[in-house]
Amino acid sequence: MTRLRGEVDALRSDRGALMQTLARGVKDLASSVSAIRADFSEVHAAMARRSKKDLAAYVTGIRKRVTTMRNANAADLAGASRAWAGKRK
Repeated sequence: MTRLRGEVDALRSDRGALMQTLARGVKDLASSVSAIRADFSEVHAAMARRSKKDLAAYVTGIRKRVTTMRNANAADLAGASRAWAGKRK
């Protein structure tokens, strides 16, 4: 019985140590995850700013190309209209 009681006490002590180790591990893991999330948020915000800037430049480029094409088309139509009417300017 004395040996059994000693084993129970030893197991209880080991269980307590394990619980403390697990608690410390959980705290460490939580702080690591928090740091990773903060880094991810920073990187994501930077990527969003970069994407917004790139998209604005892309849209500006498309608008310029479309304006150029519309002006060229208008000039072609005006020339065709003048030729059709027989007028030369």
